[in-house]
Amino acid sequence: MTRSTTDEAAVPPLPSPKERRRLREAKSLSEEEVAAAVGVTRATVRSWETGRTSPRGRKRALYAKLIAPEPAVKPAVLKPPVVTAEAAAEAAGPAAAAVDGPAAAAAPVPVAAPAATDLPEAPPLPEAVPAAPPADPPRGPAPTSDTRTSAEAPDERRVSPAEAFDELYARTAPGLVRQTYLLTGRRALARESVERAFELAWQRWPEVAVDRDPAGWVRAAAYEYAMSPWHRLRRTHRHPDAPPTEPGKRALFDALLDLPPAYRRTLLLYDGVGLDLPETAAETEASTPAAAGRLMTARAAVAERLPELAGAAPAEQSALLQDRLGGLARAEHVPVPRPARAVRTGSEGKARLWTRAAVAGVALLIAVTGLTLHNAPTHYEPPISPPERVGGVPPRGGPQKLTAQDLKLQKSLSEQLAHGPERLVPQLR
Repeated sequence: MTRSTTDEAAVPPLPSPKERRRLREAKSLSEEEVAAAVGVTRATVRSWETGRTSPRGRKRALYAKLIAPEPAVKPAVLKPPVVTAEAAAEAAGPAAAAVDGPAAAAAPVPVAAPAATDLPEAPPLPEAVPAAPPADPPRGPAPTSDTRTSAEAPDERRVSPAEAFDELYARTAPGLVRQTYLLTGRRALARESVERAFELAWQRWPEVAVDRDPAGWVRAAAYEYAMSPWHRLRRTHRHPDAPPTEPGKRALFDALLDLPPAYRRTLLLYDGVGLDLPETAAETEASTPAAAGRLMTARAAVAERLPELAGAAPAEQSALLQDRLGGLARAEHVPVPRPARAVRTGSEGKARLWTRAAVAGVALLIAVTGLTLHNAPTHYEPPISPPERVGGVPPRGGPQKLTAQDLKLQKSLSEQLAHGPERLVPQLR
């Protein structure tokens, strides 16, 4: 029995694997509890959260309902009050009513609501977390009685993928280079990692554009590339750059580079970028307890180099580390990344190069296969058996081989019997 198309369409969509884990930990649910509620094993839940498999059918619906985020309470939107011409005339006096006349009695006059004054919060590190772009000004004529207000009018301007990429690159690339420098201690590698991450993001832009956090997607890609152990084989990135000259910044710089890469990344994400613990664990591909342990160990190691962190509370340590990391990132002169257009052009060029290389490889494989088929034998040829030693064969019959004495006698006979039969006289020597 097969399910209908409407049943398949009714199955709710699931978020990305990392988002599934974040939503589960945000609700304080363990893997065992989710497995018991859905009716599967813990290993199955873990495979769902790592992206190896995905739930289907009834289990998919139960899993999606279980990890679905609770609806956020939206603030009440104050609708603009509609004041009729009669009420306005009564408030303005009889003179205004006489001027307007009865024609304006049924025309509602919209009153604009007060504008919001909320501002985005400043990021912990310079340009680490992009702020929301300002809203475009309303287009079109002023609202009248038969037109909608500017707040209700839809934005008809469509942003192209290149413009959206350039806007994301301009807001996040400089700060991301500074973050990657704190992670690696190498300026050139930091710039290369960020540009490589954005090239990869442009190649997968349909996936990145709909991601919950595009800046986080690029940050994770840049960190993964920067922390690759293969860079140790490159002469230019074998040793870190010179540390800062200021003693405090130099102590923090040396403490960061002495940490293991996973601990350094956890500390930078939590105390530098400002992510919470579940998001830090998801980005570092570790469990939340493991991420918490790495964070405490990294803080203790840094506190040994910075005396002001030794006796501070955990909350004060986080604030101090955030301030110190931000100051170190802003004080160092890191290279400016290339323009967004150059990154997009380089990404497209690499994609074309790899495509041509793949096409050339396939063409070469086809040519070699055709040549092999052309030169291959068309019938079966049995292999030649190797030679073997034969035993038990009787000796060859007939006269034996003449010795040297026989040959000498034969020569003598042939020389002396040239004139007929004569007696041979033996000659003694």
